[in-house]
Amino acid sequence: MAPSESVPSEISGYRVIPISLPPLPSYPVPATHYLYLRPHEPKVTTPTAARALFLVNIPIDSTEPHIKNLLSVQIGLPQGRIEEVQFENSRKKVEGAEGSAAQTKNAQKKGRKRKRGPEDGDIGELEGTALPPTWDRELRTDGLTAVVVFVDRASMEAAYKAMKSIGKSKDFPVWGKGLAGKVPALGSARYLNHHRLQYPDRNELLESVNAFMAEYSAREAAQARARARQRQVPDEDGFITVTKGGRTDPVRQEAAQQLAEKQKAKQKGLEDFYRFQTREKKKAKAAELMKKFEEDKEKVRRMKERRGTFKPE
Repeated sequence: MAPSESVPSEISGYRVIPISLPPLPSYPVPATHYLYLRPHEPKVTTPTAARALFLVNIPIDSTEPHIKNLLSVQIGLPQGRIEEVQFENSRKKVEGAEGSAAQTKNAQKKGRKRKRGPEDGDIGELEGTALPPTWDRELRTDGLTAVVVFVDRASMEAAYKAMKSIGKSKDFPVWGKGLAGKVPALGSARYLNHHRLQYPDRNELLESVNAFMAEYSAREAAQARARARQRQVPDEDGFITVTKGGRTDPVRQEAAQQLAEKQKAKQKGLEDFYRFQTREKKKAKAAELMKKFEEDKEKVRRMKERRGTFKPE
């Protein structure tokens, strides 16, 4: 996009920052790209929000070295003042994990059922055992935003002030300047390297597979131990979870039976706790009274018969 005099310096609270895109062999024409940034103000406050900048419309080939180079070297600030760069896809993964943990915690508090995880003996997904990557560089096709976290608030404010002054000058920073050879190349070199990475070294592949199988075996053993504990330890109501596997030893069964008997003893005196129990009790009492009434009636009839046949001498 060519620079225009009509481009405003600020849009909806975002500072407009023009940067120059160098010509490429496939498109040998320089262009101007516009970034939008502001201090990071998330809906849910985080500990790093006060010392972070929020970038919108980052180029598709953005990498962490690109962002660090733009917000330090190219604006005259010292290197090493940026702690990390969080791209949109990585932030979603972290937020998703935190949300899942919070949901599990809330479900435990409310006593609701939740999905089983590794702590319950479930094998689940094995982290850290993925196959070797087949791409040497990630493209930002799923999000064009990034959060740049600085080491302190003073560094963030200095970078923000320097970036604001760029829009007023005609000397725009060049995207990727000084990074030649420091980041993987794009174009045909990217796909040639991708083809090579699809066939990893045998030792590297074997190491990855062995790590996966070791982790899987550990998870499987943890799952078996968790199931064994469920078979042996009754819950507070005296019930034992029915799981796959052999039966428990007699000692455990006796302990479970004793606990069940104790639970039954605690429940004594609660026969009228539910409404249907009261109803059934009243019905049984009424039936017993009717039965006794019929017996007394029959007894009186027999007494009358004997009285009628009595003949004194």
